[in-house]
Amino acid sequence: MSAQLITGGTVYTADAQESVHPGGAVLVVDGALAAVGPAAEAERAVAALTPEQRAGLRRRDARGMMVLPGFVNAHWHEMFAMRLPMRGALRPASDRDDQVAFMGGGGDMHQVSATFDRFDELIDAMTPEEAGAIAEYSMWTQLRGGVTTLGDMGSLNRPHAMVAAARRLGIRFSASTWASDAICPPDGDRPVRTRDTDGVLAGVAELLELTARDTSGRIRFRPSIAYVTNMTDELARGMAELVARHDLGFATHVGALRNETALMRTYYGETGVRRLAGFGLVDERLMAGHCAFVDEDEQKLLLAGRAHISHSPGKYGPSGESSLTETGAVPALRRQGLDVSLSTDGSSMPSAGIAETMRAAWQMYNEMSADQTEVLPTDALAMGTRIAAKGLRWDDQVGSLEAGKQADLVLVRADDWRYLLNPRPLESFLWLAGSTDIDTVMVGGRTLVSGGRAVEVDEAALQERYLAALGSFSTRALRIPDEVVGRVLGGWSR
Repeated sequence: MSAQLITGGTVYTADAQESVHPGGAVLVVDGALAAVGPAAEAERAVAALTPEQRAGLRRRDARGMMVLPGFVNAHWHEMFAMRLPMRGALRPASDRDDQVAFMGGGGDMHQVSATFDRFDELIDAMTPEEAGAIAEYSMWTQLRGGVTTLGDMGSLNRPHAMVAAARRLGIRFSASTWASDAICPPDGDRPVRTRDTDGVLAGVAELLELTARDTSGRIRFRPSIAYVTNMTDELARGMAELVARHDLGFATHVGALRNETALMRTYYGETGVRRLAGFGLVDERLMAGHCAFVDEDEQKLLLAGRAHISHSPGKYGPSGESSLTETGAVPALRRQGLDVSLSTDGSSMPSAGIAETMRAAWQMYNEMSADQTEVLPTDALAMGTRIAAKGLRWDDQVGSLEAGKQADLVLVRADDWRYLLNPRPLESFLWLAGSTDIDTVMVGGRTLVSGGRAVEVDEAALQERYLAALGSFSTRALRIPDEVVGRVLGGWSR
């Protein structure tokens, strides 16, 4: 029986009213939020505690800080095994000779399809020890940036290892598999099956069983398909049956790239959203990744089904994608009432976190509409917390600071020159701060980061294990010469 009272900070609840409490308070009892609001209300809640709870009450002075809900990153891919070759550490120091990559220019869809399908063989080549070390380090970078709930949408890693890493770190985690059973080769007009669909579905069912045995309350499961370009009819039907039988959320990438539409029509006879709708997969369970290149009828399907869009505006420019600005479909769907949340997507290198993605949404939506009120700072916060949790179907427990929910929260220092005389510290945070400014991270009332440093894990040891695993995987599975790996990684080892 534990209790903690956090007082004096500016509390942004991200509740449905976007309530803000300057000099507010948060009372945490046994890992849950018992009171959120003005300090006087919290003190009345303290007075109602048992004598034992009051005797053990810990008080935290949060003056000069913001208190925010823990960030929810519901569309993420663990890609840190590709840190060397995939726009990674083997690049030259100069960027002057960079070329348009396969996601840029509307997307080289044949290469996208083949690259995504190759993930399975790379995952199979990863040892359990390598998978665990890589997953733990990658997930740690998310936690350090304030993410308390992480939703996998298919990763280049072993799902079992990722579940185990989440348990060790204490983060909330919605597990998934990298499900793909077809490619669209450049020399044809029909998809080519690459693996046994029943085997893919069996792996999904096995992960569902594993996560169902979790007793921590922090591990869940959501099936996903890598991309609509990599999905046979059999895989779509199997996923639809699994989702309906177990009442699960479902996620996939659809409408992500300009050239996707033509490829889907050529190889499958129908565009992505229509194809998903034909299998009964466009409803409130669907989280559609990106979903910008959709026509008017597809937008109507999404609205009628009350689907959810998760997009990553902090990532698009550096990857050459135009999923926000080219069509304007995502902001338009949001204006029509569709739930739209923020996420980071995935990268082999550390990239924009939820904080940076909130900034991108705040700036880009408003610039596109010539209206600085289209996305307010509190709207951006909700898109990275409460609305993302709803898309992940976890909003019953997390995503906002409200009594009865789990005590997942982050504290950010807001008392330096960047915040001087601004009565809206969240605005200054989006202007001038970011992931590295997160001071404290709590999951279920358990402090995992304090003063910007890990509380329960050895960060240096995490990095060492990661570098060792990355080195062995890169030489064995990616066939990068030992001397190259040694030269690149050597300067980062203790």
